[in-house]
Amino acid sequence: MIRRTLLALSTILAPLAAHAAPSIAPDTPDTFHDADSTFDYTRTSVMIPMRDGVHLHAVVLAAKSLPAGRTTAPIMLERTPYDAESMVGHGNADGAMLVRGYESTLLRAGYILAFEDVRGKDGSEGDYVNERPLHGPDNPTPIDHATDAWDTIEWLTHNVPRNNGRVGMIGTSYDGMLVAMALTHPHPALKVAIPANPVINTWMNDDDFHGGAFRMIGYDYYYEQDAARGDSGDLWRNDYDDYTTFLHAGSASGFVAQHGLEQLGFVRKLHDHPAYDGFWQAQALETILPKTPITVPTLWIAGQWDQEDMYGAVAAFEALRPHDTHGLEHLVLGPWHHGGWASSGASLGPIQFDSSTGLWFRQSVLLPFLNAALVPGSPPANLPPVLAFQTGTNTWQHLGNWPAAKPSRALYLQPDGGLSFAAPATGPASDAYVSDPQKPIPYRLRPIRPTYAKGSTWHDWLVDDQRPFSDRTDVLTYETAPLDHAVTIAGAPVADIIAATTGTDGDFVVKLIDVYPDEDPDAPELSGYQLPIAMDILRGRYRHGFDHAEPIPANQPQTYRFALPNVDHAFLPGHRIMVQIQSSWFPLYDRNPQTFVPNIFDAKPKDFRKVTIKVFHAPGQASAVMLPVVP
Repeated sequence: MIRRTLLALSTILAPLAAHAAPSIAPDTPDTFHDADSTFDYTRTSVMIPMRDGVHLHAVVLAAKSLPAGRTTAPIMLERTPYDAESMVGHGNADGAMLVRGYESTLLRAGYILAFEDVRGKDGSEGDYVNERPLHGPDNPTPIDHATDAWDTIEWLTHNVPRNNGRVGMIGTSYDGMLVAMALTHPHPALKVAIPANPVINTWMNDDDFHGGAFRMIGYDYYYEQDAARGDSGDLWRNDYDDYTTFLHAGSASGFVAQHGLEQLGFVRKLHDHPAYDGFWQAQALETILPKTPITVPTLWIAGQWDQEDMYGAVAAFEALRPHDTHGLEHLVLGPWHHGGWASSGASLGPIQFDSSTGLWFRQSVLLPFLNAALVPGSPPANLPPVLAFQTGTNTWQHLGNWPAAKPSRALYLQPDGGLSFAAPATGPASDAYVSDPQKPIPYRLRPIRPTYAKGSTWHDWLVDDQRPFSDRTDVLTYETAPLDHAVTIAGAPVADIIAATTGTDGDFVVKLIDVYPDEDPDAPELSGYQLPIAMDILRGRYRHGFDHAEPIPANQPQTYRFALPNVDHAFLPGHRIMVQIQSSWFPLYDRNPQTFVPNIFDAKPKDFRKVTIKVFHAPGQASAVMLPVVP
């Protein structure tokens, strides 16, 4: 009965529904087609099939007309987790105005530009694995960034109109890592590679760990990248000053718990692998790359003041150079921050370089190098194995190899804060300071803004004046007399510190500094400036090997030897050389509780203890910094 009634009602109401409330035509079309007849480019979004059926999203930008005499164009490919669509703008008829400066140069030179989202990010299908390892112990699947690069190049060369069958890859940071990974199984059409500031070993002094100390500020990045398929935005804060934020969190795991970051797979991996164990070793590209025959001309780009990935480019070049029988590997070391090669490069913070080093590099080195490999008929690039900018003299140097000198000349700590190339002979045997983890030394002047926050000057901090720290009671400072001749170094200085602590763990930060004359009439703002040249940290538990932690025996002198970042620098006459030593660098690195615990990520309040540290400078126990002095 009820069913018959409902059917009757539906029959009666059906005509009424047909005459329901009137509609209005929408103003938005199903698809809007640009009136692009005046555009000098084509911009195409494509989905590229991979061998496992996943499709990766890419944007292809090509000029409508090519340079005179050319009918085809090479392709420059950048693979990225940072949203390919955002790398190619809208709103201009001039294609060169839609991309970054160096890309506009390539577009105007007749290159086709392709930007691809890595799998699992933004417009691409599949699952995202942060810094997805190559096929091997940490990735048992047959799919990795090398296979995705191969499949992408295969598709581009067969489907993009007017391409000449030659492809180059370029990228900075994570994108530079993707270039390096493609070199482990290069497609035959890959004719040139530009890994710029690449992540080569994220534990060994690139993004995440330095000398075993953990870079807590990286949590911002992993939230932004891993919490969503797109950009997750800024990680929230309770305080304006990151020093306060991380101090209140207590430990790395405390910060993770406050922000729910344990949901992120890579954050859990960081916690579970604090030492340089098999997990990280299996991903070390500087050991993987030499296993593949070198067939692709490659230009590794490094920045002397790279605040993020200062290790990778030089480490990869040094690992590959002995296997390079055809002269295909090249290194450029410029006076740049992370990615600074793509900027003007005329200065960094208050330090001037007397020319637009980035612009000159792109026009005089990068473009000819690419043309030689990708544009038939182009002249050879004639690039030396190493092109390095010597800061201090502000000159480019053509070098046959890197390092240009070995760290063989000891600069010894002396009593009374002295520093000399002569070994100490008399005077007090040591200096001491108290390291209090409740009052860690900030890595720069407070307030310290989150790395990517508005107003952050993160990219400049490695040239910050060190005077605010040199007079602290928990910082030891040693200084030469004014130099009567230039001291030039080209390579990685090595800290060789002999110290004892009343604790059972501890960190050692060593800073090599160029002290400007007390008065400089040509640049008064730099009078007395303490310019960092090379600085880094060693977590004491790893003094005998990064693959295992062990306690420090209390009150017993131990040797702490570790390399500082690569530099090409001249300490000029009238300048002084300074070395600073301290035991915290916060919140760039997590605090060491200074008592040995199995995993510092999980250190509890009771573990953090004040200790006294002695640094020795006596005959037979002479601490020094070994300099790669150029004869």
